[in-house]
Amino acid sequence: MQDVRMRIGTATLLTLVAFFSLPGAVGVFVWWLLFTTRFKEIKRIRMVSGTLLLVAAAAVMISWTGGDGLSYLVRMIAIILIGIWLYSEQEKGEFLHLGVWLFGNRTGFEIGMIAEMGIQMAESLAADLDRIHMAMTIKGQKWGVTTLVPAGLILVSDALIRAQGTAELMAVRGFYNGGSLCPKFSHKRSDLISGVAAIAVGFLVFIPVSEFLILYR
Repeated sequence: MQDVRMRIGTATLLTLVAFFSLPGAVGVFVWWLLFTTRFKEIKRIRMVSGTLLLVAAAAVMISWTGGDGLSYLVRMIAIILIGIWLYSEQEKGEFLHLGVWLFGNRTGFEIGMIAEMGIQMAESLAADLDRIHMAMTIKGQKWGVTTLVPAGLILVSDALIRAQGTAELMAVRGFYNGGSLCPKFSHKRSDLISGVAAIAVGFLVFIPVSEFLILYR
């Protein structure tokens, strides 16, 4: 989806559908198969591999205690897939335009700018982590808990230094209290089709078809 407004609305709807219903999670997975660029998103699954492991461990614990661990696992995987899709479709500057569109040039500009800077920082941390992993592989060191803590400290330290540098640069350039921006959005016909399909998934889950059949009779 090119229009960030439709994308966030669709992601929110599908996340709620997957969270509240196992059939809804299956419907969300079918939607994901039909309307997303799956191969591009599969490459990003490694970024949330730790989250997937935690979800799998939680599902095992739920099943072990007598709960429905399989339902939890399916629903959480569907939600994670939607999150990966939302992140992979993101373009630079979109949240700035969205913030101004929602809240105006003052508050909205600052909210959008914070969101853009947060995404940029997350991408920088992921790139730094890859470089640390590569350096450790070259040195023949194993990637584990004993090496993860020092790497995390390095990443946090670098993030704080970058944040301070960015704040000082913005202050020198005179940034204060919002900005001026004319929000622009673009969309394609396929965006409307996928959005309507997402609404249909939510409609079929929250308002079962059997209810209409009863009314019809």
